[in-house]
Amino acid sequence: MRQDPFGNQGNGGQRRRGGGLFGNIRWVILLGFAVYGGCYYFGNRSVDPYTGEKVLIDSSLNASEEKAMGLQAYQEILAQERPVDPNSQIARQVREIANRLIAKVDVVETSLAQEHGLQPQHFAKDFEWDVNVLQSDEANAFCLPGGKMAVYTGLIPVAQNADALAVVMGHEIAHALLRHGAQRMAQQKLTQIGQMAGAASGMDVQQQQMMMSAMGYGYLLPYARSHETQADEVGLMLAAAACFNPEEAVPLWQRMSQASGGQAPPEFSSTHPNPGTRIQNLQALMPKALEYRQRYCTAGAAAR
Repeated sequence: MRQDPFGNQGNGGQRRRGGGLFGNIRWVILLGFAVYGGCYYFGNRSVDPYTGEKVLIDSSLNASEEKAMGLQAYQEILAQERPVDPNSQIARQVREIANRLIAKVDVVETSLAQEHGLQPQHFAKDFEWDVNVLQSDEANAFCLPGGKMAVYTGLIPVAQNADALAVVMGHEIAHALLRHGAQRMAQQKLTQIGQMAGAASGMDVQQQQMMMSAMGYGYLLPYARSHETQADEVGLMLAAAACFNPEEAVPLWQRMSQASGGQAPPEFSSTHPNPGTRIQNLQALMPKALEYRQRYCTAGAAAR
């Protein structure tokens, strides 16, 4: 039997060298996916005019494709949910609020972009805006890419007044303006790259779950919370510029918290800031919002 110079004998030494080779291959695979992920990340970054921050949006996704996806999702929702009569009082009031907010999109984007030394992109110039009121007890609203919006009737008693409702609708419009849907798609692609790297490198299921859990708490959830904070700011400026009272935002979110029964998960494990954090952020933004109201609220709009 041949003596191995490292103290191993026969086939045992061959098995160890094989294990070492497999370990090297694993690292090569991980390195390859890391390079791929890094190239995707740095090759698809752009500067958002509303926030001045660099964001990740797949450069192959254009505005027309986003609009098409938003329209498809909207049609699917309307096929399942029941819109109220568009001539009803609540439907007309919601459309009026939406129209006032939409009318201020360009001026708010321009103003925020100038604050960051940027030029506005007017990404929403080709949006085909539409708003429906959906019959549901859910206290919610949404705005999809392309400007397709809906307000659930369950939100009306929580909002209590047009100013608070405008804050919520402005927040939802802001998600579409900030292209948060496109950012989430790019984020999901990065997540998929991480999952493929884990599987291809030979990680077992438990190791992959640990990796994804670490990514979730360290990156994905904070990323989602930052989107909510950004939408709060842009939405508040929209509401103020459209002559709504931004100060209604604080009692609104207090009521929203009460409506949920105060059962929100801890902030670190949530996609949304907790109500206390959100209210603090809104209070800090209030002087700026009141300035926007003074600067951009025209006499005609204020009289409506």
